[in-house]
Amino acid sequence: MNAPTDFNALKTRQQTAWASGDYAVIGTTLQLVGEQLAEACDLRWDERVLDVAAGNGNATLAAARRGCSVTSTDYVAALLERGAERARAEGLAVQFQAADAEALPFADGSFDAVLSTFGVMFTPDHGRAASELARVCRPGGRIGLANWTPEGFIGQLFKTLGRHLPPPPGVQPPSLWGVEAHLRSLFGDAAAAIAVTPRHFNFRYRSAAHFIEVFRTWYGPVHKAFAALAEDKAKALEADMTGLLNGLNRAGPGALVVPSEYLEVVVTRR
Repeated sequence: MNAPTDFNALKTRQQTAWASGDYAVIGTTLQLVGEQLAEACDLRWDERVLDVAAGNGNATLAAARRGCSVTSTDYVAALLERGAERARAEGLAVQFQAADAEALPFADGSFDAVLSTFGVMFTPDHGRAASELARVCRPGGRIGLANWTPEGFIGQLFKTLGRHLPPPPGVQPPSLWGVEAHLRSLFGDAAAAIAVTPRHFNFRYRSAAHFIEVFRTWYGPVHKAFAALAEDKAKALEADMTGLLNGLNRAGPGALVVPSEYLEVVVTRR
């Protein structure tokens, strides 16, 4: 019989990975997703909004720009500070608070809307995270998520990483949050309705080599993967990533534009 998964140990390793590099360098390029999610959730002025696993604050800024009272949370304090810098630059009043997505320090029903863009999907315990999102959202409120799909580019990228550096046994892949059936099982009776819209985000870089350079320097999971591999194995990972990127590139030989599918999700709280 396999030993039960130690979620706390896994979370500690994940936190270290996301704190490495500087996700904000990547995160700012994804701002469009936060804006689209804010519109999908039909946010209203003065609504109380929580951004969970906020990173450097894309959904946070989108909600604040729409007049909401926003609390931005993440378990990497350095990323919250990057979000705070962005909010100050725009003169937006936002509360920033370190918090674990699987143990949110807020009372039941505290928020009108709870958002997460490519954040909560990386929690080790999917069920516990979904339960926390639902708990802090008021009845009739909305839970808005942007989650990479298994079939999309980022889903394939994580499968590629997994072939070179296998994930711990017993852990569900993050990209399951990009599967409608999994979302329905996670939220269950807490959801009065779940609306799912497939969308694409276009990664735009000079070339596959440029993308890999940026991601292995700044994007925690890729940064840690390369650091953990011997030189020959790191070269093999680089070759596989190059093949994946070039195979999906729709820009031709002079640039790199790679569409990555994600699910835009709006859960209406029962």
